[in-house]
Amino acid sequence: MQRVWGVLPFVLVGVALLLDPATSGPALWNLVTQVVLFTVVAAIPGYLTRHVSYVDVAWPWGLVGIGVVTLLTGSGLTAVLVAAAYLAMGLRMGLWGLLMALKHRWWTPGAPKVELPRYRYQRRRWERQGFRNETLSVQYEIWLQGLANASVLAVPAFVVAADPSRPMSVWFVAALVLWAGSFMLESVADRQKQRFAASGSRGTCDTGLWRYSRHPNYFFQWMQWNALVLLALPSLLKRFESSVVVAVVLTLGLLLVSWTLYVTLTKHTGARPAEFYSVQKRPDYADYQARTNMFFPGPVKTVPAGTSPE
Repeated sequence: MQRVWGVLPFVLVGVALLLDPATSGPALWNLVTQVVLFTVVAAIPGYLTRHVSYVDVAWPWGLVGIGVVTLLTGSGLTAVLVAAAYLAMGLRMGLWGLLMALKHRWWTPGAPKVELPRYRYQRRRWERQGFRNETLSVQYEIWLQGLANASVLAVPAFVVAADPSRPMSVWFVAALVLWAGSFMLESVADRQKQRFAASGSRGTCDTGLWRYSRHPNYFFQWMQWNALVLLALPSLLKRFESSVVVAVVLTLGLLLVSWTLYVTLTKHTGARPAEFYSVQKRPDYADYQARTNMFFPGPVKTVPAGTSPE
């Protein structure tokens, strides 16, 4: 039942997108796109290897799919701009994931493959929660992300595209600037971490943006999604003209965009799994935890030696 309750909000939002006449066409095409993509790229390889990591390729390319569907079914400058945001986010992460998969030959028959640390950590959760069927758990993790792409994460794009007469307002421009700034800062954070790793240091990266947050890349990825929610809010009002019930569910969907990404990036596959292994590999990481905020950027703390991390 725990897993059923976990997918129910996504299902409700997906149904609402399909029921609203203005979003039903894009939602249907997106549903087909996500099912085909996740089946071929993640579900089948995941079934054969018992690995979840393939979803790190499928999920961002699913964002590209949302962007393409928005471009093909929407009209007006606002639809083009929101589609461009999805394409940029998806291509940035998707190309990296694809290069990683090709480098490690994930799809070569019989090739050895090690599960990514965040999905090794998931197995610890499955054990604590009493889930013993590994095949089912792998498929659940894969399709949960596919369902998110087919429902909640598509709401900002399709709600904006359903409002083609919307003018280019100060609100829209401000939200777009917030998105662009967050996209740039996420890229800067990733580049700083790459340079640190290339230096050969065995310590903890605590320079640049990493001085003020232990996961600045995750924080600014979350802010991109918050910007998309803000972008879509004025267009959401138009959905109440069609059906109040459907519009209420789509409002829930917009709120779930921010909440889903926050939980994912801080707990589910983001900060918590990463830090579980970082503490084991890096002797100075516990000190870094004690003096640096985990997610929200903030000033460096001065703490006594031996203080427990947050």
